[in-house]
Amino acid sequence: MALPASKKRKVGHNASGKDDASFASSGIKFQLENTLSRYDYVVELKLELGDDGVRKLSEVLTRGLGDRVTQIVGAAPPNATSQETTKIGIVVNPDTVNRTVDHGPAAENKAESSSFRKFWAGKAELRRFKDGSILESLIWSPSDGKQSVLEQVVRYLLKGHFSEEIEQSAAFVGDGFTRMLRQGSSIATFQPLMDAYKQLETDIRGLDLPLSVRQIMPADAQLRYTSIQPPVGAKGLQRRMPADVTLQFEGSARWPDDLVAIQRTKIAFLLNLSEKLQEAASTITARIGLENGDRDILNQAYLDIIYDSGAAFRIRIHHDREQTLLERQLKDKALAPSAKEAAAVGLAAYKRDYVKAPSHTQAIARLCSRHPALSGTTRLLKKWFASHLLSNHVPDEVIELIAARTFVQPSTWRIPSSVQTGFLRTLQWLSRWDWRTEPLIVDLSGSKELKKPEVQAIQTSFEAWRKLDPSMNRVVLFAASNVDPEGTTWTDGQPAKVVAARMSGLAKAACAEVDEKKLGLEAANLFASSLGDYDFVLHLSTGKRRQNAGKGPTFKNLELAAMDDDTLVGFDPVQSFLEELQELYGSSVVLFSGGTEKAVIAGLWSPQTAARKWKVNLAYSTIPTKASKAEEEEVQAEVNKEAVLAEIARLGGDLIERVEVNR
Repeated sequence: MALPASKKRKVGHNASGKDDASFASSGIKFQLENTLSRYDYVVELKLELGDDGVRKLSEVLTRGLGDRVTQIVGAAPPNATSQETTKIGIVVNPDTVNRTVDHGPAAENKAESSSFRKFWAGKAELRRFKDGSILESLIWSPSDGKQSVLEQVVRYLLKGHFSEEIEQSAAFVGDGFTRMLRQGSSIATFQPLMDAYKQLETDIRGLDLPLSVRQIMPADAQLRYTSIQPPVGAKGLQRRMPADVTLQFEGSARWPDDLVAIQRTKIAFLLNLSEKLQEAASTITARIGLENGDRDILNQAYLDIIYDSGAAFRIRIHHDREQTLLERQLKDKALAPSAKEAAAVGLAAYKRDYVKAPSHTQAIARLCSRHPALSGTTRLLKKWFASHLLSNHVPDEVIELIAARTFVQPSTWRIPSSVQTGFLRTLQWLSRWDWRTEPLIVDLSGSKELKKPEVQAIQTSFEAWRKLDPSMNRVVLFAASNVDPEGTTWTDGQPAKVVAARMSGLAKAACAEVDEKKLGLEAANLFASSLGDYDFVLHLSTGKRRQNAGKGPTFKNLELAAMDDDTLVGFDPVQSFLEELQELYGSSVVLFSGGTEKAVIAGLWSPQTAARKWKVNLAYSTIPTKASKAEEEEVQAEVNKEAVLAEIARLGGDLIERVEVNR
């Protein structure tokens, strides 16, 4: 039985049910294969209903769920003595499934109102609406993590039209994945930040600045509905991470024509912007931050703007003259190789931060608004990567492209209607993706396929990279889209082959778990992996357990006060520690982090640290060892694991709770 998605009707308003084909006779059978990927919800009834009961169940659910669903498919046990359960697969309409108020017939339509009240058995009530209409209505509780609106409706129908015993026997599969997302999967949780962003635009454009503003562009996962943690809506909930924003002024001859001088001029503009914003609005706190201090042709400063509401933004200035100057340096044959390398790094950073990131943000945000399940799917996929300690290797933008592909290129499936189907179908594709020979190409405009010349150009670029770098030491994953046909913006240098291989292996293992457990699957199991695979694990302290310099536990009120400290906005001690470790030990250790999802940093000793002939100036701490007798006791250098881990523990201080060594 399938209802067209465009068919909108009032719930329970069809008294006869004659327009609806039952799932017992529609010809569409309940599919056991890929059940969780096929249906948004599966309801199991552990009591035998018989053919008449299944037929009645079809009519009741079809009428009661109305436009909340687009398909209901059922499977009854083959005979009366079977011990199998009756299974019902439901595909939802994501635009209406979580609706909390249903409208029935108008009060003056006596016959229809009577039928409506009889069908809903005490649930219906008359309500007057703003337009003056008086309608029979149904009020449901918002999804609160315990029962979704759809489950409330189905359970009410089972209890009212069958029995309390049948209602109690009903087991629902479908909400397990959504529950793993903090504050749910709706993009409504991002609305306070979006409203604050609009206010930021208004506040900046209302200032009297030396140059007029050309555009203000969002360039952050929080502003495209895809950050794992929803943005902070008020002080004290969690430490605030500012959302990146780019600000571009109109062109002017006032700008210098030198890369270093441009960066200094940006600082002057940011100081002026900070002063005027705080003068214009008492609800704003602004602070200048510095970055890239060792590379003076890169952006040197940003401005953090914090509203009293808790919303925080990090503004960087985009000046398009930088691209021309960087490209000129790359073409200068007289320039030293080190300067050319710095220019290449600067040009890549310019294109990534000021051109590609804003375009990508706008495209993903549009898709999330168009497909209600995409935001939750993407956030859950990021949680999966983080739970398996891959978040510091696979960029957010690549994960977003992988998730978006499931929605804009659904292949033989329908477009996913829920987080469950979106996430599981994405994992299925990820388990099959041969990234060695196949580029990831996604049309973020929403159409199902890019034009043939565009695809051919991307494919040619991919093949050129594989010829240039056959060992994939630089580009492993090639991820392109209509807004970024180059394909290497986010993946030039990361992840490494070992990480990409682990990603594929984890996806295959997850799909095997889904196939094995079927409806008995525990969603959390897909996010758990052993730490025994790593050579060592740094277990990090959390706010609840961290000792305050030996003076006792950190109290909750002090922790909250620290979160409210505007000087700590954007401060992530774990990320800062990880970056320091990568800088110091990147040549000898491969580190894996789960960010905010898992309080550990795991490591593998690099193959380069294997015993080798002794020489001075090795990039890591070593101890001398003797080779085998066959080699006449030649002295070799071996990585001093104990010393390196002791130094890491010293650097981490109270941040590290304990160091676990596996091998």
